Amino acid sequence: MRLLLLTMAVMPVLTACAVAAPHTFSAINSERAEFTSLPSDHRFEDRQINRSNVSQLVEAWRFRSDEEALMNELRAAAQSTPLLLPEAAGAALVYCTAFDKVIALDPATGEQRWRFNPHTQEQLQRGAENGRAHRCRGVNYLEESRVGVGEHCRHRLFLATADRQLWALDALSGKPCENFANAGRQPLPGSEQPLGQVSSSSPVAVAGDRVVVGSAVVDFELAQAPRGTVASYDSLSGELLWQFDPLQGQPHSGGANVWAGISVDIDHRLVFLPTGAPSPDYYGAARPGDNRHANSLVALELDSGQLRWAFQHVHHDLWDFDSPAQPILFNWPDSKMPVPAVLQLTKQGYLFIFNRLTGEPLWPIHERPVPPSTLAQEQASATQPIPIAPPPLIEPNLTPESAWGITPLDRWHCRRQVETIGNLGLFTPPALQPTLMYPGSLGGANWGGGALVDGHRLLVNVNNVAFAGQLFKATVQQLESRRDHPANGEVMQVVMHGSGYGMQVQALTSFLGTPCNRPPWGQLVAVDLTAGTIEWRRPLGSVHEMAPLPLPFELHWGTPNLGGGIATDGGLFFIAAAMDRTLRAFDSGSGELLWSQQLPVDATATPLSYRYRGRQYIVVNAGGHMMFNRPRGDYLIAYTLPDHSLTGDATDSSATTPQRDR
Repeated sequence: MRLLLLTMAVMPVLTACAVAAPHTFSAINSERAEFTSLPSDHRFEDRQINRSNVSQLVEAWRFRSDEEALMNELRAAAQSTPLLLPEAAGAALVYCTAFDKVIALDPATGEQRWRFNPHTQEQLQRGAENGRAHRCRGVNYLEESRVGVGEHCRHRLFLATADRQLWALDALSGKPCENFANAGRQPLPGSEQPLGQVSSSSPVAVAGDRVVVGSAVVDFELAQAPRGTVASYDSLSGELLWQFDPLQGQPHSGGANVWAGISVDIDHRLVFLPTGAPSPDYYGAARPGDNRHANSLVALELDSGQLRWAFQHVHHDLWDFDSPAQPILFNWPDSKMPVPAVLQLTKQGYLFIFNRLTGEPLWPIHERPVPPSTLAQEQASATQPIPIAPPPLIEPNLTPESAWGITPLDRWHCRRQVETIGNLGLFTPPALQPTLMYPGSLGGANWGGGALVDGHRLLVNVNNVAFAGQLFKATVQQLESRRDHPANGEVMQVVMHGSGYGMQVQALTSFLGTPCNRPPWGQLVAVDLTAGTIEWRRPLGSVHEMAPLPLPFELHWGTPNLGGGIATDGGLFFIAAAMDRTLRAFDSGSGELLWSQQLPVDATATPLSYRYRGRQYIVVNAGGHMMFNRPRGDYLIAYTLPDHSLTGDATDSSATTPQRDR
């Protein structure tokens, strides 16, 4: 399994690059012309495809964007989740490619209706030369009530591009909205930075008459990276309404940007920001204190951008523990009346749950003592917040006695490594000697987020891999280097320019290339949020394609995974995410695997469920795992039930509108 070592050596790079997550996924009942955005729990209510018939799913159509060659040339992966527009907006299935092209398809056949390209070939090439892989994880939709019915750009799509431009497009034609900013385009904070230092990948949040936009910032290359400013714009004119800098008044840092999805509670006029790490990721001598509001869940007033409340889940981050996923809005059951709640997943594997109006924790949170730094100038936080429930999604407990291996020899090799590595628990500060990073910046949870079932059960995919990290004093040659990504197979080694230090991170593996912690290395976890318990765990992914010679049978030890899943009212949870080219459907109650389908390449995008003209479809974007030495592709593939499986009850449209807590 030597390939596993090579691919896992670069896993932290993806998350350290401040990648971003989907904001909302959209679905409609086209027959009734109703459009709704799914809440941030990735749930779709439709019973047509259900536990009893999911095994009959067949491919309905596939579409290719003709970008596979460019994706391989410029190191990109397609990760977008489409949305389905209402009838008044054209009833098209719309998504963005890895290079920010927006494409509208017929939802029943996959035939192209229009496409919009915001970039020239020269712009794409310059982006690649700056070491920033292209990505786009979705567009968002808004009906602009200030534009007359039937007029151009009453129905708008919003796209934030890699070169920090906010585009407003007419949903019917794909043409820019001329009355929005400068002929349809508004420069975003960071657009003045060198190309690649600040980019966009997360779908923008839309709410009423405004758009809220985060950013992706390179937060490990520079001690003082660009600021992670969040901005809100008028959805009609593109006028800037407000800006929010999570690191207000802290001059010697940067980052703390919102690369994961933003959630909006439109009823209570609140915006929820999952903020990332301050720069540089692994050394904080120049940014003393807790560095608020980095590594936080921040609630802002939608209308003014003023702070309502905030909670920091990592103080003075030294581990790249960004907030990795979109906050989940739901109703917490109470004996008197439901409590508006918000849940934040973390890379550490913790779940923090709050009253979303006040910030009051719904499960108590305690500050626990953690180890001090061994570096003379570093001032690690003395405590870190730990919720009493639910339990952590992973159990990062690796000792010499628990070191794992396939054979006694590689188990001994892992044991020797664990014996010599610094390990004082989850928050062991980085040092000039190797320390355990378990989990590393891959998570735990990552940008795929989770899905709610029955209002209180969370299904979420997690990574479970141990890493070793070591700070080093950078040489003059290393300080002059600007490369922020290692080649495949190398140990990840980054120089934090301006700090004097670099950081080396690698998966903790045996000489066979297998991780030194016990599998499964990727899991699907079900959590009862109100009971505060883990209901079940299932391996996610087979490692049969990751061996030096592919195995003729599946081996369900779980694989590293990126991307999320979607729960449907048919009792199903659809997810790809793993490194085995497979889309799976699990029973959302028991975790039993009910259906799987091999894809041309891996799919790191969250699937979408939608209904169109009486038929439910499951669609997934199969684009490959970026930088994992895995094949890339440009496939959008839809599945549905064959005609003979459709019944009168199954096509009842009353169960097709997603429930919202917005």
